Amino acid sequence: MNSKKISNENIIEGCLKGDRICQKELFERFSPKILAVCMRYTDNHDEAYDILQDTFIKVFERIESYKNEGSFEGWLRRISVNTALDYIRRNKMSKFTDDVEDVKYKLSSNEGALDNLLAEDLMKILNSLPVGYRTVFNMYVIDGYSHKEIAEMLNITESTSKSQFSRARAILQKIIIEKELL
Repeated sequence: MNSKKISNENIIEGCLKGDRICQKELFERFSPKILAVCMRYTDNHDEAYDILQDTFIKVFERIESYKNEGSFEGWLRRISVNTALDYIRRNKMSKFTDDVEDVKYKLSSNEGALDNLLAEDLMKILNSLPVGYRTVFNMYVIDGYSHKEIAEMLNITESTSKSQFSRARAILQKIIIEKELL
């Protein structure tokens, strides 16, 4: 079976019917992109692969809920983000205890440093951040959630979300300046 000839619509149709070949094709076609999403939320490859597997289990269980509205890849990404957040809630929620009033990190006057950083470099540095900082930074900057949405999804306060983001940003800026990546 030549995977390039099969449209996403045909693969989805096959998955709806429980066709294992279509399920395999769906996984092979989208798993690299979804793994990249999973890697943004953990610094451990094994954890990322576990999240990836859980994501595709959910996709195959819930594929009938995709209504061909919007991008299928976007739908997959949303499931992967939610799966990663579920994993973090189960295993790492103690990392979300800071409140905005406790923030001691101040951004320097070189606030534009993050804007000039290449995405690949940023991802390497992001993986070195504590899980709480990394998660909120990813959700806010990369996935586009508001602090209110992040707070609801992670069951934290909005001020904790802002605090985690502020600390992540300050640490990233400090690392960037120290490594002279500008």
